[in-house]
Amino acid sequence: MEQRLTSYQGELQEHLTLFRTLTGLEPYLNELLLKTIHTLQSGGKILLFGNGGSAADAQHIAAELMVKLQRNRQPIPAIALTTDTSILTSHGNDFGFDSVFQRQVDALAMPGDTVIAFTTSGNSKNINLALEHANQLGTNTAVFSGKGGGLSSKIAKLTINVPSMNTARIQEAHIFMGHWLCLEIENAVSAQGKMHE
Repeated sequence: MEQRLTSYQGELQEHLTLFRTLTGLEPYLNELLLKTIHTLQSGGKILLFGNGGSAADAQHIAAELMVKLQRNRQPIPAIALTTDTSILTSHGNDFGFDSVFQRQVDALAMPGDTVIAFTTSGNSKNINLALEHANQLGTNTAVFSGKGGGLSSKIAKLTINVPSMNTARIQEAHIFMGHWLCLEIENAVSAQGKMHE
């Protein structure tokens, strides 16, 4: 029992230590917030994607935007490209997994939309092909990354890189910052008088 408690305390301390460094990412988050609000004001939408736990983060944030975080208000157009198993499996079967997000970006993204990837390594081929294609389509591209940012940080127009090599800590930081982004978008939408409370 003592060993488990020690392990828990160690994990908690690592989490807290990392979160104290996240203040340094605030300028990048504010830049993403402004670009995303501009997208929405222009009638655009937000596309999100990732693999594994990052896929769950993408659909989690899309749900907060589409439904609500704290306020009752109009839905914010956000689509997670990770949730349709028929698209994911048919594309994987017919064309391979590398282009599974790129094809959806090609079908759904318009110039001025905001495309957000979640990746702990920044080196997933399907993430990077989608970001490259989104850039070509004239969207705002951003990546939440870690472990130095990987190749994604060289492709996305904006990188929010968590300074950690621990996948669990990186994902904890991603969801925290994603929640903050949702909150501020929600506040901006509400300030524009689009609430229906």
